[in-house]
Order: sequence, then structure tokens, then C-alpha cells
Amino acid sequence: MIKNIFSRLAPALVLAAASSLAHAQTPIKFILDWRFEGPSALFLAPVAKGYFKDAKLDVSIDAGNGSGGAVTRVAAGTYDMGFADLAALMEFHANNPDAPNKPVAVMMVYNNTPASVMALKKSGIKTPADLNGKKLGAPVFDAGRRAFPIFQKANGIGTVQWTAMDPPLRETMLARGDVDAITGFTFTSLLNLEARGVKAADVVVLPYADNGVKLYGNAIIVSPKLLKDNPTAVKAFLQAFTKGARDVIAKPDDAIAYVKERDGIINVALEQRRLRLAIDTVVNSPDARAEGFGQIVGPRLSLMASQVSDAFNTKTRVNADAIWDGSLLPSKAELNILPAKK
Repeated sequence: MIKNIFSRLAPALVLAAASSLAHAQTPIKFILDWRFEGPSALFLAPVAKGYFKDAKLDVSIDAGNGSGGAVTRVAAGTYDMGFADLAALMEFHANNPDAPNKPVAVMMVYNNTPASVMALKKSGIKTPADLNGKKLGAPVFDAGRRAFPIFQKANGIGTVQWTAMDPPLRETMLARGDVDAITGFTFTSLLNLEARGVKAADVVVLPYADNGVKLYGNAIIVSPKLLKDNPTAVKAFLQAFTKGARDVIAKPDDAIAYVKERDGIINVALEQRRLRLAIDTVVNSPDARAEGFGQIVGPRLSLMASQVSDAFNTKTRVNADAIWDGSLLPSKAELNILPAKK
């Protein structure tokens, strides 16, 4: 009788096990480069819309505190994947040549660095050359400040004086005249200046990308362990992310609802503007449309590796081939999500 019971149960157990395997989801811990702001909708949308779940992934997304932190946390194994400035990733590789778990970039999201120099029009600064001898301010870890020597060389700028401050004070110090100019991500600092009573029309913005500096910006990075152990999950992540990014680019204002779900006190209108500005300047930029969303061009990457090695004074030279792996990107047809410039 017991044998008969087991014989009847066996098929049911097999079916249950098969069903469980079919619905099994690979957990992926993901860290952003910064707080939950407008641009984070690119990652929060595929979570909210179930695109990651449909790809059999259980993705959790946490806010970050800078690209450098995102890189080190993925390197430490605390997170499986993250979003970080490519220059910060290059710096980590070159300064930690013997690190056993150096993250790798697998998809370009910000084709151009969002970094720019910003000044008030009343300062008389109109061009990069006007920065000669001026006092600039930024946190010491700011991506624009770290890469300023590249901007400086490209534009023949002489000496400048730097003032360091915590991130919340950067725009305040510019607004009250403590510094002549600041470096920062355009879609962050410009809106922060407005929040401090400065009109956008009164701000001079000198984007790095428009002034001879073709650095790549933020990319999706992954731990080499996950890349080796489960490349299928990484590929599925990139496909689901691309699908979500397409939706966000098509309807950016609607996508801020996903950001508000994670941070209920955000200013919705402000974050809508921030997201649109990010899309227009670094996601759907002329360079991105020329190269293709998510992709890189080898010579440009190699030039950036050389520039970062020099500007950041790294312990070893950056090896461009070691920091990028585009083998798991979606097809070019799937990556064709950027609308033509209006």
C-alpha cells in the first residue's frame, strides 16, 4: 500500500519540482551611483513593470553614494551589479591591479560624461579660457573635478584654484559667490542651483562633451564572478533593462512615479525635468545615436583609458580591454531605442 501511495505521489512531486525550477528566479543585488532621482527611473521601471521578473530575475535596487562606492561594493561582492562612471571603474582597475574581483562594464548608458563646468553669467565666465586663474569648487571625489585636467588640457586652460566642499554645499557656494565656478553633473547641479533661487538663464554651462572631452559616462557594471558563473542572467538583465529604458525614454514624465515609490518626498516636477535633461544630454546624445545605445567604440575607449591614466595619476596604466565586455549586449535591433532628434 505504501508503495502504491509513493507511486501515485511521484509524478506529482516531479511536476512540482519542475514547476518550481521553471519559476526559479536568480537574485541580483544592484547598486545605483546616487540617490533615487529622475535618472534612476531607467532601472526602477523594469522592476516595477515586471520585466526583470519575466526574465526570471529577482532584482533588488539600492541607492548609492557615488560611482567610486558602487565600484568598490561590486568588487567586494556586496552587490552583483551596479551603475557607475566608467572613469571610476578605470581608476579602480589601474590602482588595484592585483584585486581578485575587478568589476567589468557590460553596457554603456550615459554615452557622454554628464560633467560640466557651471558659472554664473555675472562672473564674466563665458568660455573655458575664462577659467584661467579662477577659483573652482567641487567635492574631491566629483567626477568632473577628477577629470578636469583632461578638460583643462583640451581647452588650454592655465592654473585654477580648487576649493573642496561636501556635495550639498557645492551649488550654495557658487550662488553666494564663494567660488567662481563649479564642476558637477549638469542635470544635478543646474537644477540644484535653481532650487537655491538661481535662474537657469543666469547660469553658464560648459559641458565637457561639447568642449573637446569625449569621455564615456556611466555604465552598467558586473562582478566577474557573476559574469563567469551565470552569463545568462547578465544577458537577461541587459535585455530587460533595455526594454524598460525604451519605455522611460518614450514617456519620461510618467516614469517618475517609479522613483516616487522609492522616495516619497521627491519633487515630482523637478525630477521629471532632471530625467528629461539626462536623456537629452547623455543618453540620447548625438554620440549615442552615432554609436548605438549601450555600445562603445574601441578607439574612443582606448583614448579615454589613456586620458584617465594621466589625469588620475593611476598606479598602472588603464587597460581598456580589461574593463569592457560587450559580448552579452542585446542585439542591435533590440538596442535601437533612441528616437531621432526632434
